[in-house]
Amino acid sequence: MRVTACGMNNTDVWVRQGAYGTERDPAAVSSWRRQENTLTFPRIQGTDTVGRIAAVGDGVPPERLGERVIVDFSIYNRNDDSLADIDYMGHGRDGGFAEYQAVPAENAHGIESGLSDVELATFCCAYMTGERMLERARLDRGECVLVTGASGGVGSGIVQLARARGAVPFAVVGKGKEEAVRAIGAEAVISRDTSDLPAAVAAATGGRPIDVVADLIGGAMFNDLLRILKPEGRYATAGAIAGPVVQLDLRTLYLKQLEMHGSSQGTRADFRRIVRYIVDGRIKPLVGGVYRLSDFHRAQADFVAKAFVGKLVVVPDSQFPSASATAGA
Repeated sequence: MRVTACGMNNTDVWVRQGAYGTERDPAAVSSWRRQENTLTFPRIQGTDTVGRIAAVGDGVPPERLGERVIVDFSIYNRNDDSLADIDYMGHGRDGGFAEYQAVPAENAHGIESGLSDVELATFCCAYMTGERMLERARLDRGECVLVTGASGGVGSGIVQLARARGAVPFAVVGKGKEEAVRAIGAEAVISRDTSDLPAAVAAATGGRPIDVVADLIGGAMFNDLLRILKPEGRYATAGAIAGPVVQLDLRTLYLKQLEMHGSSQGTRADFRRIVRYIVDGRIKPLVGGVYRLSDFHRAQADFVAKAFVGKLVVVPDSQFPSASATAGA
């Protein structure tokens, strides 16, 4: 496929840094698959690829040439829904920070949408990760979910995905990002810097219980999040931006009958559901910035600085004038 846009994710940075640790040593230099590492060099990163099919291999209908596609970045390695052996493009094989990318035909999903390619490139990894978190936590219509890191790609996706399910999202964000997150569907917004998070959440919800916590932050906030959950509540995590090693009082876990779910990526069905949400207009893109591929170093530096809301997108230089115009950059 000829790449027209590719979104940026935390995984791009953490894999480059070897920041995943091991089960024995959280500080060890390790890639995403840890002990079963599939990262080899050279490797092109980039998961959230959108583009046009430029050539097809054996067994692929030639009618697909020229088709506009959004790529399911997962390398499933199994025919069932188990994610135990999952890998991803940009890690186990080359990704989309390039002019062209080769992908399995089943991963290239044709899409008809009025959104620009840049806008489509904001969805894949973040929204698929968020959808899997909500699936694992069984978030249902009318329930309340607290979303940490709600201004980032995954967090802002979860806010919208919760609304698509008929649930009520409450968001925890950094200073200056409140209005942007409220505008995409948060019922109320709580400052990450508050001195008493449980009290601030209770005030924001009007005393309504929190059924699910979708946590992307971890760190010192972790125990407060378990305190905030109602008895028999469900906690799901897919990230640890503020620190991966936390202290857990097991008494809180068992006396409140809590569930805890670790989650990463998603299933084929999760991706198809995301595509349906896009086509139906039930989720909206949130473009935080657009960069030329040749300006990738600045793009990644800006990504690490986290001074944006939504997703940053990288566009091959040959595609940039039209892409930046449609994205309003």
